[in-house]
Amino acid sequence: MPDAGRIIERNPRALGRALTAIENREPSAWELLARLAPGTGLVVGITGPPGAGKSSLVDALIAALRAASKTVAVLAVDPSSRATGGALLGDRIRMQRHYADAGVFIRSMATRGALGGIAAAAHQSTRLLRAAGFDFVLIETVGVGQDEIEIASLADMVIVVLAPGMGDDVQAIKAGMMEIADIFVVNKADLPGAEKTAREIAAMLGLVPAADNPPILQTVATAPKGIAELIEAMAACPRRRHTVVGASIDHIGIAVKSIGAALPIYADVGLQATGRETVAAEKVHVAMLPAGASRIELLEATEPESTIARFIEKRGEGLHHIALKVPDLAAAAERLKQRGARLIGTPQTGAGGHLYLFVHPQSTGGVLLELIQE
Repeated sequence: MPDAGRIIERNPRALGRALTAIENREPSAWELLARLAPGTGLVVGITGPPGAGKSSLVDALIAALRAASKTVAVLAVDPSSRATGGALLGDRIRMQRHYADAGVFIRSMATRGALGGIAAAAHQSTRLLRAAGFDFVLIETVGVGQDEIEIASLADMVIVVLAPGMGDDVQAIKAGMMEIADIFVVNKADLPGAEKTAREIAAMLGLVPAADNPPILQTVATAPKGIAELIEAMAACPRRRHTVVGASIDHIGIAVKSIGAALPIYADVGLQATGRETVAAEKVHVAMLPAGASRIELLEATEPESTIARFIEKRGEGLHHIALKVPDLAAAAERLKQRGARLIGTPQTGAGGHLYLFVHPQSTGGVLLELIQE
């Protein structure tokens, strides 16, 4: 795994290795992210139906931004090969003229079955590229219609790209993309029907009450025409204020004097232990009781000096910790630090290869909080 210094230098080989580790969910990738300060680059989502010319538009944007001395990273999200799980179409082929430019980094990323039009690792990959110091991170999503709205949770702004002659596709975006677009682009505006498509978008926007409807621009990416106006609209567009979502309860840990004595109570309410194990390093016996999508873990000390034994001696039996799965542990830890929360140590790799971090009860209302990388 490359060190943080090589990432900050925007070394292409180091970035490539780190992104591969993120896609493969290697614990070393999360450790690297935890060592990197978050960047401030603008994350722009570029989405829309197939055939709208998204890749050509990204190519034109790269050229214009580089002419303005801005550094650019691109994540081109492609469908997955069923045989390998890798990127299938290779959208970056259209952008190959930028490969010799040290201020541009382009990466194809497979969806690997992820819904929402973006790859499962896109959140962490975007954080890495921002941390590397790129001024712009452009994310081109798979053109699969209104399921692509997940990009809105990741990007600072979303550009929805359409083209003339897409009548049904224009109607299809009404329920999904219409709500996430910060800028509409009618690309291939040299073709007949461009004005009609722009009017259809404007008519749909008129049906949705809004203080400020997104601008509707026309471009010919291959010319290129309208790109300067698009960059001006991007500069004028406020960044999205993201609500942090995606955390879910992994398990609730309950300290008990005897697992055997506690199990019948839980059995009476329909919870059965499906597994028991001893974690020698933690000096604890664990019984796991599935409860819907999460579980309850009963924790019994194996030795008097263990953490669980001391907890029970001081506070009695009861709730020991709540564990949450989060999509980006490194980003969550950084937000908590900025808020002044007391973190216990740094992210650690558990026996099963997962990465976790504890937040002190003083910062959570009295409950030990465990965060687990999803």
